[in-house]
Amino acid sequence: MRLSLGVVALRFALPAWAQADAAPLRVIPLFQGATDSAVALGVTPCGIVDSWSEKPTYHYLRSALAQVPHVGLETQPSLEDIALLKPDVIIASRFRHERIAPLLKQIAPVVMLEEVFEFKKTLALMGVALYRQQRAAEVLAQWQQRVAQLRGQLQQTFAGRWPPTVSILDVREDHIRSYLPASFPGSVITELGFDWSEASREASGVSIKLTSKESLAVVNADIFFVFMHAEKAAVQRNYESLVQHPLWLQMRAPRQGQVWQVDGVAWSLSGGMLGANLMLDDVARRVTAS
Repeated sequence: MRLSLGVVALRFALPAWAQADAAPLRVIPLFQGATDSAVALGVTPCGIVDSWSEKPTYHYLRSALAQVPHVGLETQPSLEDIALLKPDVIIASRFRHERIAPLLKQIAPVVMLEEVFEFKKTLALMGVALYRQQRAAEVLAQWQQRVAQLRGQLQQTFAGRWPPTVSILDVREDHIRSYLPASFPGSVITELGFDWSEASREASGVSIKLTSKESLAVVNADIFFVFMHAEKAAVQRNYESLVQHPLWLQMRAPRQGQVWQVDGVAWSLSGGMLGANLMLDDVARRVTAS
């Protein structure tokens, strides 16, 4: 089955060709959140791009995508490989793929999303594009139910201290990034009911880059969610230096024993509903252990 829509952007009305009872299309998602969403919808893509880490495919998706061919990098997909797979639809992002959109359109219709990290919108639009609206609605309903249940558990656990403030810290080789409410992990944490420091609420964008440990005061919070950006010795050394720094030791989360180490793939790289559920798993484990 072939579509005749050209490029569909998220800001436009949902296309009329979507039918809930139609067969799934041959789809190639060109960013990680779209790959995650396809699997969440029960659709196996006919091609995928390489993962950012745990190459070539994130561990949590490997069993579902073991036999799926790769079409290059998210930042530089192979048009030739995509064409050879004869997709019915390509899921792309404007940020990554706007320049090659005219070439992609010559291969197959393109669904172009504005952002790669708005996981609910990705799920909803892909539900339409892949004739899986009902499945998308079910996945979203399950998500909402799980978030409400976990939020209630958190409120009971923290009692009079609810809601605590949080910072989400991504430790890299030579700096630290603190994710903001508008980011992928930030949106999940906000939905769970956590609060943010004043600096995080007022900042724009998806993250703050801290190039020196003397800037740590801006991320001071009751809870730190911390992950390593990559499994590299330099990243580990930076983290070990961080947790020994006097300013780190003076902040509330370290003083109160509320530094929660979490899975960096799920929290920063997955960008989809399955990854977001893995984030809930991390939080739920800490609540259970409390």
